[in-house]
Amino acid sequence: MDTPIYILEETRLRDNLSLIRKVGDEAGVEIILAFKAYALWKTFPIFREYIHATTASSLYEARLAAEEFGVPAHTYSPAYTDDEIDEIVRCSSHLTFNSLSQYERLAVKAKAQKPSLSLGLRINPEYSEVGTALYNPCAPGTRFGVSADAMPQTLPNDIEGLHCHCHCESGSDVFERTLVHIEEKFSHWFSQVKWINFGGGHLMTRADYDIPRLISLLRGFKSRYPWLKVILEPGSAFGWQTGFLRSKVVDIVTDHGIQTAILNVSFTCHMPDCLEMPYQPEVRGAESLPIEAAENGGGDGCVYRLGGNSCLSGDFMGSWRFPKQLKVGDEVIFEDMLHYTTVKTCMFNGITHPSIGLLHADGSLEVLREFSYEDYRDRMD
Repeated sequence: MDTPIYILEETRLRDNLSLIRKVGDEAGVEIILAFKAYALWKTFPIFREYIHATTASSLYEARLAAEEFGVPAHTYSPAYTDDEIDEIVRCSSHLTFNSLSQYERLAVKAKAQKPSLSLGLRINPEYSEVGTALYNPCAPGTRFGVSADAMPQTLPNDIEGLHCHCHCESGSDVFERTLVHIEEKFSHWFSQVKWINFGGGHLMTRADYDIPRLISLLRGFKSRYPWLKVILEPGSAFGWQTGFLRSKVVDIVTDHGIQTAILNVSFTCHMPDCLEMPYQPEVRGAESLPIEAAENGGGDGCVYRLGGNSCLSGDFMGSWRFPKQLKVGDEVIFEDMLHYTTVKTCMFNGITHPSIGLLHADGSLEVLREFSYEDYRDRMD
């Protein structure tokens, strides 16, 4: 296949799912999939072998949960709108409000439509160790959640849960420190609810993650508050290190001694987190170097910036040292490109969109989706 393609490796996905299920079972908590990081619905039959629910942040994600995963969603949104709330309720089992004003305006209507709906409130512990401001939900002035000083002493009778999200690809040590703040600020309300959702960002499938510590923390919390059902909703942990984006070199240009290998993929279209975060992704067989190393080809002509094929001037990253000089037609493989990337891609500039494939355990490649001109055109209707 000459066109670019994201390839999901089934064996690695199942390894992640097995580990996540084990954590849930041993800690006595429910771990559900957050669509904001992974939403390849054609793989949901695999997921349903290991987990039983998902989380949504919008109407379309809630519909995906109900219609494709087959189970109503645990839904949270910063702001529900009047024109969407009825459909969101139809597709949800849990509905978490971001503010007390949203609760006051929409809760009665939501419960009247679906009496079984479990309502929650997002809380803000005013503590987060997320270093990148773009991803820090607890920064001063945040629009997310209710701080302890703004909470009523007694929650409304129909609020059954609390939701807290303040991690991003974090370790169990971060969760341990964060949990102290959550309990200090909000344990007063724990006796008034039935469940607590500790959100996402728990990167338990990362190789150096301390799984026993996480299990111990969750067991300890449950021993202190045995009536509370505990929920975690990671996204990255499910798709972590499960696949790659395969691209090809289409040209090599040089300016001021800097070599750029132009690829048939785009950072801004197909790997946006690399520019937003920002972080330099791992490239198979290449050594990541400081940006300035790209000058003069690193001395041996084997050091390159990698450039996307869009018209955005900043659609490049660098630099990497390759084992030998690149030429047109060479493959360049970006590792770990399934979580977040596949849900954040866009068709800016009408760039040819990568296909999506599933590499089965037997080595066969199933192409789950190919994109065409019509996909781009129909976005403009």
